[in-house]
Amino acid sequence: MELLLIRHGLPVRRELTEGIADPELSTAGLAQAEHLADYLDSETIEAVYASPLRRALQTAQPIATRRSLPVTVIDAVAEWDRNASEYIPIEELKRANDPRYLELMQGTWTTQEETPDEFSARVVDSLDALIEAHPGQRIAVSCHGGVINAYLTHVLGLPVGPGFFYPNYTSIHRIAASRSGHRSIVTVNETAHLRGTGLPMGVVQQS
Repeated sequence: MELLLIRHGLPVRRELTEGIADPELSTAGLAQAEHLADYLDSETIEAVYASPLRRALQTAQPIATRRSLPVTVIDAVAEWDRNASEYIPIEELKRANDPRYLELMQGTWTTQEETPDEFSARVVDSLDALIEAHPGQRIAVSCHGGVINAYLTHVLGLPVGPGFFYPNYTSIHRIAASRSGHRSIVTVNETAHLRGTGLPMGVVQQS
């Protein structure tokens, strides 16, 4: 089977004094999601899953709508800081030389909700269960940069810890997987759908 891990589009910035930020997609993020759905139109996708966070659900919806499929929520692929009271797009932190950007890159900015091992275990267990449930199919999972890093780290056999790369907005990461346990990374940071659109991609690439 083929597992498509998709990072959400660009969300709005949200900073609260209390409560959970859980931002929705920005205007640019909604456009990114539509371009993503256009790009995937030629591919058969049997099921669409998403994190419960709004930015992931909104990214998944155009893919599901075009196939008359539901978006099935998978709580275990929520981001590590799901309950944070603020969400600031990472490129804004970098542009402002915010110390939180360096902490994030070094893996020291944490909400202390889970240890890295606990986060990795819930991500790997949930995605492996989806692989088991969809033999011979292609499925899409709209999730988050930390989730994608955790699963690809697992597939590559790297130590659990800070993310080893930056997934761009609405980037696709393809994993060929068998029920016997074999995993092979096919693509990383697939973002052809954003080329030439003028939409933001992230901190590394330009559109």
